[in-house]
Amino acid sequence: MVSFVRKTALWAAVSTSLLLAPHAASAESIFGAMAKAYANNPDLNAARAGLRATDEGVPIAKSGYRPQVSAAATGTLSRVDSEATGTRDLHSGQIGISITQTVFDGFQTLNNVRAAESTVFSSRETLKANEIQILLAAAQSYANIARDQQIVSIRRQNLAFLREQLSAAEARLDVGEGTRTDVSQAQAELANAQSLLVAAVAQLKQSEAVYVQIVGAVPTGIRQPGPATKAMPRSLDQAVATGLRENPQILAAQYAVDSAGFQVKSAEGTMLPGVVLQGAVTRNTGNVSTDNTTASITARLEVPIYQGGAEYGQIRQAKERLGQQRILVDSARASVQQTVVSAHAQLESALARITASRSQISAANLALEGVVEERKVGQRTTLDVLDAQQDVLNAQESLAVAQRDAVVASYALLAAMGRLTVRTQGLQVAEYRAEEHYEAVKDKWFGLRTVDGR
Repeated sequence: MVSFVRKTALWAAVSTSLLLAPHAASAESIFGAMAKAYANNPDLNAARAGLRATDEGVPIAKSGYRPQVSAAATGTLSRVDSEATGTRDLHSGQIGISITQTVFDGFQTLNNVRAAESTVFSSRETLKANEIQILLAAAQSYANIARDQQIVSIRRQNLAFLREQLSAAEARLDVGEGTRTDVSQAQAELANAQSLLVAAVAQLKQSEAVYVQIVGAVPTGIRQPGPATKAMPRSLDQAVATGLRENPQILAAQYAVDSAGFQVKSAEGTMLPGVVLQGAVTRNTGNVSTDNTTASITARLEVPIYQGGAEYGQIRQAKERLGQQRILVDSARASVQQTVVSAHAQLESALARITASRSQISAANLALEGVVEERKVGQRTTLDVLDAQQDVLNAQESLAVAQRDAVVASYALLAAMGRLTVRTQGLQVAEYRAEEHYEAVKDKWFGLRTVDGR
């Protein structure tokens, strides 16, 4: 099998764009579009915020290791009316502080912490999958605009050609060499071409709107990109193997299995004994009792015997969820393999269509030139010329579509493999490092402000 690198290098070497180059100085490359989407896309920024919220699950779980401190104060005012002493006010008060420390809870806290950590790792892979999908969407929207710009240019050229044919048909009618039918046919094709151009311009505007939504910037100087070359596989087998090993959807599902396993152990811990220590200091004050201070330490052993059956249901529920997550891993693997094979086939098909379309354009242009010359000597009609021109138009638009499909399929293949990333593509944008926030919060004991100061 010819390597994808060689195929795409050949494509890059021979591809030409119908767009001219006056905008080269301010042109946006496909890599620039992906970099802007990585930095600006609101859906991606929302996913990052969601991961930061998931990070907080670890310090929440670790709170089970730490003591709980509370303070309480009470005050009482009483009025006593007696014949012996008359009316007098009595007051008493109590203030105290207590510290409660769990010594053993059936390993529930330990397993809750491990489950929270696994959930964080799973969420990181999910975020990476979101990043890959946004980069793919940016590449696709860029390629769509390049395709639509080419089609608009092609249809404008076709419109100019048909106007010339209409003028020629009218001129021949004026000198008695043509017919009214020739003129009507040229007029009909011209009107159809005008309609097609309007539709092409509308499609271009829609593609530009999608680009703004994904990238967060107005497209400027879009040029026809070539298929991806960085991190491309040498064969389909290598692509599938890499996808099964590196695709973040599979990795996220595997971490979810780990989290579900720890949740089973945590649920089983509710049936084990627990040990809690509590220390308290209380100060009594007032005129109805002697001021005194009391200190105490209490150890409490709790042995669960039966809790209404909830503990058994929770364990069974956790085991079923663990089984569900294991099945989802198999589902993710099958989905990734299908996506890789599909993208690979689409890329091969698009590259073959590009070659065929180029040959078709060359042949159609030669045929058009011949039909025009034959019409001059009366061997062809205006309808023959219009049909030949339509063949050229169809071939040119097929090339534009095939070029777009090759670009999208190549980046879709990288996405399915898990390699459409900032690093592999060398994008000029700061990479979001999810572990920095996690390291900052995982052991925090207190504090209301987030890491960014909110």
